[in-house]
Amino acid sequence: MTLYHNLFQPLQLRHRRLDNRIVFGAHTANMSDLGLPSERHLGYYLERSLGGAAMIVVEPMPVHPTAVLTRGNFRNCDDEVIPHFRRITDAVHEQGTTILQQLYHVGQHGDSDLSFMPHWGPSGLQSYHDSDGSHAMRENEILEIIDCFVAAARRCQAAGFDGVDLFAAYHSLLDQFWTPWSNRRDDRWGGSMENRCRLSTAIINGIREACGEDFIIGMSTGYADNTPFVMTLEDFQEVIAYHDEQANLDYVSCGSGNYVDVDRIMPTFVYGEKQGVPLAGALKQVVKHAKVTAESHIRTPENADYTIASGDSDLVSIVRGQIADPHWVNKTREGRDDDIRGCISCNQMCWGRRSRDYWISCLINPSAGREFEWGGDRFSPTDTPKKVLVVGAGPAGMEAARVAAERGHAVTLVEALGDLGGQFRLAGLAPRRGQITDLLGWYLRQFEKLAVEVRYFTPMDETDILEFGADEVVLATGSMPDGLARQRWLPEAEQLPGLENGAVFACEEVFREQAELGKRVIVLDEGGNWRGTGTAWYLADKGHEVTLVTPDPMVGKELTRTASDFQIRAALKKLGATFMLESVIAHWHGDRAEIRSLLDGSVTGVAAAAIVTATTNTVCNDVELALAEAGVSFHLVGDAAAPRQAPYAFHDGRKIGLQL
Repeated sequence: MTLYHNLFQPLQLRHRRLDNRIVFGAHTANMSDLGLPSERHLGYYLERSLGGAAMIVVEPMPVHPTAVLTRGNFRNCDDEVIPHFRRITDAVHEQGTTILQQLYHVGQHGDSDLSFMPHWGPSGLQSYHDSDGSHAMRENEILEIIDCFVAAARRCQAAGFDGVDLFAAYHSLLDQFWTPWSNRRDDRWGGSMENRCRLSTAIINGIREACGEDFIIGMSTGYADNTPFVMTLEDFQEVIAYHDEQANLDYVSCGSGNYVDVDRIMPTFVYGEKQGVPLAGALKQVVKHAKVTAESHIRTPENADYTIASGDSDLVSIVRGQIADPHWVNKTREGRDDDIRGCISCNQMCWGRRSRDYWISCLINPSAGREFEWGGDRFSPTDTPKKVLVVGAGPAGMEAARVAAERGHAVTLVEALGDLGGQFRLAGLAPRRGQITDLLGWYLRQFEKLAVEVRYFTPMDETDILEFGADEVVLATGSMPDGLARQRWLPEAEQLPGLENGAVFACEEVFREQAELGKRVIVLDEGGNWRGTGTAWYLADKGHEVTLVTPDPMVGKELTRTASDFQIRAALKKLGATFMLESVIAHWHGDRAEIRSLLDGSVTGVAAAAIVTATTNTVCNDVELALAEAGVSFHLVGDAAAPRQAPYAFHDGRKIGLQL
């Protein structure tokens, strides 16, 4: 039934036959419970197995105490993990899915906050993870690491894994030894290419000898073309070809970026799609034995099928796509790719939560990480179908309506305006945010299939809601910009000083084309996220002279967790924007603003025709208060409960839809 025949050709890896070419690749889910695989892990991986992934690579296992990188890392060098992993491998095997575990050590880029260990590296260079340094590994330490990799592989085999994936990407320990820039040794572990590859080949051959011919050995690699001082592409190809000649590698995967170019490791929407495909193609040119897996921003079935058909790779790793929709593979196989809930490449709840050392989730799929509680992306039908009214068609309302209808309720979704999405739709109008618009199209298709009645231009007050006669009412009325434009870091002022002079607009008014702006515009960004920075980008891209004022020490402070902050600053700078950091607007005169430094109190005058504010919103609660006073029960979700970012609105909508 699928149009994407290349994706659904079988492939043999050692003793395992893969039914398709789609991998749920390794990534740090950070879900362990005291270092042991948890119910959260089991539900998470089983859901992707049920969704059709041919092979799953479970998140990295540190092979040594110096390799610990996150709070959620598994216990290293400890057989206690074996029975816990066995529950996961058994469950996944029942679905016919091949399952491997990644083994890793990041070398000089460690994290002493979590490991409380010194960083080990080939030559004692600095970390690009934090400000720490490392020490050059001694011979006995190198041999210890080899033994630890082999012992970890044996542990994986005992736990039921079909093989291991050796992490050699992003300038991790193995990559550090390969690279002359970081390997400055003059012993048998440095110098010639063969010497620099001695550590990784010793590990591969040791695992093959210990675990046998039926054990899959893969290797994850990565390349960043804008850091050629780390390694040139030609040198990278030579290293991989050398490993391939050993004939002990079954596959090699290739992603983008490294610890020096971290924002390309999980590229957001600011980058083009198929980032890793040319890199995989470069490896296909030089390997003779190993299969090649392409990864990095391969979002859609079209992307994936083209990658296989073109000969650039044998397999594709779809990670964020299968986090966003765990049934991505089955939907593609069944010709239902229009039903795939496409990843919007935001990194807010996957890399964003991982970067803060929480377990990962997904902005548009809040069941990610909660499968063991919420049943994944498969909804149990209700025993008591009800008439449900959802008021407000922003993220919380859309998701509440969809999930309630999936479960068999008769749902009416009413919206005061003429389109879906609320403020989230407006975010989709910012540069490169078209994936948000695609997601809204997905909701429209789901509503049609689920017979959700959508009424536009239908504002409802408490009388309208009572007359509707619903069994359950969900209020998703959202939030509105603060009309007083209050600044958190100017708490003594009850409104923006000089607000009465006019020409002050909220960013929502800009995207709704309700703001009359001149050439010069000040954007007041208190959130440090895409709401303010995206507005500044939108205006600068349209030719406005933008001055971005923020109380933060850097533009896009909250975006650091998604690894997209550098790119927005670069984009704004290229468009001529000016940044004023650690500052507030002390007074607005209608044609100029007094910008006060929070550091020394100095004031700078900035001429502008208007101010655009991205400050904290306020709830729309008139209907809530009236219903409460009338004694009518209702469920409050999303920004109507408290103004927050989009992930929490989708979460609230999913949660109440499951509870009705």
